[in-house]
Amino acid sequence: MIGHLEGIVKKTGSGYAIISAGGVGYKVSLTRETLTSVRGGKTASLWTHLAVRENALDLYGFATEEELRVFELLLTVPGVGPKTALAVLDVASVMTLRSAISQANANYLTTVSGIGRKTAEKIVLELKDKVGSALGGESESLRGDEEALEAMRSLGYSQVEARDALRKVPAKIEGTNDRLREALKIVGKRQ
Repeated sequence: MIGHLEGIVKKTGSGYAIISAGGVGYKVSLTRETLTSVRGGKTASLWTHLAVRENALDLYGFATEEELRVFELLLTVPGVGPKTALAVLDVASVMTLRSAISQANANYLTTVSGIGRKTAEKIVLELKDKVGSALGGESESLRGDEEALEAMRSLGYSQVEARDALRKVPAKIEGTNDRLREALKIVGKRQ
């Protein structure tokens, strides 16, 4: 199937980009973060997953091979389809997601549209052994992100704005207050 796609970005839309390769325009669904990295008229290189259904062929693209692997792991969970798996990766970085799963933190996943408590718990249960234990520093970072997220929400930022800002905070910055301060700087630059 189609495992990698490289070509010129013809158009971007809400959640997708049209990539022209070999004279064919491929519509590729992307996370918000990946979508911001592709520019019209520029070359894009994406790792892809082709979802084959009875009435559709849908292509999902990722900036890194690791994102693709996590996406495909999410698809192994009963009840999680490609759109839900993409929504999960839209909310959390691969590192944060691995950390949440390895710590059995289903609450982190329930903020994804379409994922309720049962599905979040199923994801944690099915993937806990597959993602391995959290690497050093990730668990502290995850707790800091949860608390910083709540603080940003109490300041009036939406869940999406707060998560987007926290995803952009470098992993080397640890501790709730430091991560919150950095996320607020990021949000401040956008306005």
